[in-house]
Amino acid sequence: MSEPEPRNGKIIEWVDRRTGLNTIMKVALKEPIPGGARWAYIFGSGLIFTFMLQAITGIFLTLYYSPSADHAYTTVSYITKEVTSGSLIRSIHAYGSSAMVIILILHLTQTFLFGSYKGRRELLWLSGTVLFSLILGMAFTGYLLPWDQNAYFATTVGTNVAGEVPIVGDWIKRLMRGGNDMGTLTISRFFSLHVLFIPAMIAIFVSLHVYLFRKAGAAGPYAADPVEPNLPEESFYPRQLLMDVAFAAVLIAVLAGLARFSPADLGPRANPADTQYLGRPEWYYRSVFQWLKYWNPPYTIIGVLVIPAVVGALFVGLPFYDRRKERRPWKRPVAVFVFLFILGGLIYIGRASYVEDQNNPGVRDQILQQEKETERLMSQPFEPELAGVAKAAPVAISPAAERGKAIFERMACGACHGEGGTGGLALKLAGIGARFPNEKLTELLRKPTPKMLEGGMSPSPLKDPELKDLAEYLTSLKPF
Repeated sequence: MSEPEPRNGKIIEWVDRRTGLNTIMKVALKEPIPGGARWAYIFGSGLIFTFMLQAITGIFLTLYYSPSADHAYTTVSYITKEVTSGSLIRSIHAYGSSAMVIILILHLTQTFLFGSYKGRRELLWLSGTVLFSLILGMAFTGYLLPWDQNAYFATTVGTNVAGEVPIVGDWIKRLMRGGNDMGTLTISRFFSLHVLFIPAMIAIFVSLHVYLFRKAGAAGPYAADPVEPNLPEESFYPRQLLMDVAFAAVLIAVLAGLARFSPADLGPRANPADTQYLGRPEWYYRSVFQWLKYWNPPYTIIGVLVIPAVVGALFVGLPFYDRRKERRPWKRPVAVFVFLFILGGLIYIGRASYVEDQNNPGVRDQILQQEKETERLMSQPFEPELAGVAKAAPVAISPAAERGKAIFERMACGACHGEGGTGGLALKLAGIGARFPNEKLTELLRKPTPKMLEGGMSPSPLKDPELKDLAEYLTSLKPF
């Protein structure tokens, strides 16, 4: 005899019989918390909530975004200026990135000070360190996608850092960029990492982290034994759940308020040929940006690889060498001092970067000018892309220019400078012969200026005859 269909509002019972939903909810809500609910425990749930918020807002943004050097900036501008609530959603997403980093640091600090990594929680800690890296990776890959000046130059610096790794550094940098220079392949790779690979890995490791947390059990307050807390227990529901919901409500209010009254801006379109622009990374990478200034060849390897590797190994291996059951912070003075010293050092170095910019009149004025230009662009209406762009054509092209054109196409220079030098994400080359003679262009191709190098331009590997032919072709491109 077949089971009768659900009637009289018994849909929930019908679903439960087929899914075990009530059992799942009971297991989730009846989690025992040694010592009872505490505000100190809200950060883990806050991270999950913020990740979900980022996923939801990110889905809306991808409905309009085009991951290519030709259209990325225009689509972000369209989202910001034309799409209904587009600026609000984009701003929540942008501020949500910072919120995840802040909550991550708070969660890490609380876990360390409470000694919650002790007592058979090694795998729980390791999964947390992986999540730490993935969240920073999400922030890094997402920063490039607007394809404005600051995003371009800040990411250029970041990928150049990877290039400093001995032996494999240049390979890593080219893998990240999709070549020697940054262009559509770079955006495509960062976009794929940002919306597919890294979120999938975060979802997997969050599930693993929660499972391991449930397996090991809550450690409880720092006075409790990490293996056998031996404290009165309180279930997750209702007090801890209400605290987590309250924290989520505060996060929504703060992010919505920032998005409404201080929306995320969009600077000028990325232009690697702009030798004056000073790019700066987001605040959570400013300490790394400043740290790299302190290490010059031949000591770069020490600051870029050795010291971070040692600190990283100490961080990841913490529960394996700190085996004591003692969790009270004042009973672990050396460990707490080292942790706070490193955290405080990162904050100090990051602040030093801002102070250094303010104390240098030339840098301060340039950054102020860039901020004014960004404000001007934000106040202007959206400008759609033209349906077609006229192409510059050489006039009375010489045999040397013909050979230079073949080199231009072979080296894929049009990926940045546009087909025929009409301009794209980099400098428009049409008409450049009026500003630079052939000899000067040859020299710039051979030895780019520091700003050109910072913008992603690499010294040309071509031999002198090919360089001269390429320069001849560039000078033949006439303005239109």
